[in-house]
Amino acid sequence: MILNHIWGLYAHPKEEWNDIDTKHENMLYGLTHVLLVALIPSICGYYAAAHIGWSIGAGDPVKITESSALILASGMYAAIIAGVFLLAYLIQWMAKTFDATPNFTQALELAAYAATPVLMVGLAALYPVLWFVALAGMLAIAYSVYLLYSGVPIMMHIPEEKGFIYASSVVTVGLVLLVCILVATAMMWTLGFGPEFMG
Repeated sequence: MILNHIWGLYAHPKEEWNDIDTKHENMLYGLTHVLLVALIPSICGYYAAAHIGWSIGAGDPVKITESSALILASGMYAAIIAGVFLLAYLIQWMAKTFDATPNFTQALELAAYAATPVLMVGLAALYPVLWFVALAGMLAIAYSVYLLYSGVPIMMHIPEEKGFIYASSVVTVGLVLLVCILVATAMMWTLGFGPEFMG
């Protein structure tokens, strides 16, 4: 099954990382995982924005038109896929600094499975209250960082001391990627590609 590692990453992450490292499915397997799991925040975000409405404060929920929500959801999906692939490329590129020699499939597996909690927390958008989604997002990011720290030594076949520094570098790069995506989104909004709100 394509998504068979998800439960293991939550229930027993180190054993699951060892299982992922032992099996090393082909690149299509990791790609399919990313393509499927990235649908969660995109679809839930679309539904919340167009049909439920976001509760920002004490006022009425804020909704956007279905066409605007579809454009935003499509952009989010593309940004997630691009972000995971770019992170995988940077994981592979940084590897030589830490005496690791992963192929791109290994780097993609590490990026995809470590990002899984952040993508799955998109389900929280079905209860679109800002404080709730923000809290759920922070918890998901914390768990993704934990998965990264526990997975790097196993997937990259390096000692834990080097793995800690390597994972810290990956976290830093991941945060820079996230900021770049947010800046690009803000720039698109100011250029007139912002959503159309419902009255």
